[in-house]
Amino acid sequence: MHLDVVDLRAFYYRTPLGRRAKTALQDSLRALWPKVKDETVAGFGFTAPMLRPFLAEARRVICLMPGQQGVMPWPPGGPNTSVLTEETGWPLPTGFVDRLVIGHGLETCEQPGALLDEIWRVLAPGGRVVFVLPNRSGLWARRDGTPFGYGRPYSFGQIDADLRRHRFSAERHAASLYFPPSHRQFVLRTAPAWERVGQRVGASRLAGAILVEAAKQVYVLPRNGARESARRPFEILEGLTKPAKPVAGRV
Repeated sequence: MHLDVVDLRAFYYRTPLGRRAKTALQDSLRALWPKVKDETVAGFGFTAPMLRPFLAEARRVICLMPGQQGVMPWPPGGPNTSVLTEETGWPLPTGFVDRLVIGHGLETCEQPGALLDEIWRVLAPGGRVVFVLPNRSGLWARRDGTPFGYGRPYSFGQIDADLRRHRFSAERHAASLYFPPSHRQFVLRTAPAWERVGQRVGASRLAGAILVEAAKQVYVLPRNGARESARRPFEILEGLTKPAKPVAGRV
């Protein structure tokens, strides 16, 4: 079930907790991608809060928002780059996107396999995608007062297995939202400290969101296929009759 774009926008832009979450997710994503100069960056789901830091550097930034969620103009004060799209049929050419962010998109999708296939299609060879997902073991997935309390939460092992089945290889894991999903002023003031400590000790099981960077696999060889074919030497004249041995006394 997709959340409505009005509710998502209200959380990230109008609540102190949402603004803290936006900053933490931006920092985590930027740590994975410090440079995107001259690249095409896109997001699917509700990724506008996470993509803001890339606007000044990337060649272009596109926000794809599914019809079940709804769309809003973005960015404010500039030319609109957000597009209302079908969940598994995007208006983008094959191999068009260099960097792709999926946020509040996969966990609420009714056809996750078809969505992963569409992600594979639009990514350029060598392209990268980051999935921002509710952490199955985190506190945020257990509270329906935030967008991370909806849809299917994931563990690293679950998303890695899904990616392998759809021609992706998981390259890097990260986590974010270590502070509790609370509107209390003490929690909000100390949120940056929670993030620093969580990142330092690597307590990803306690984080509210997991981030998985994956690469598009263009060529997939059958398992052990090359090894098996190499074990048996090639017979260039295989199938032809071998010459008979000469008989003594015959010319």
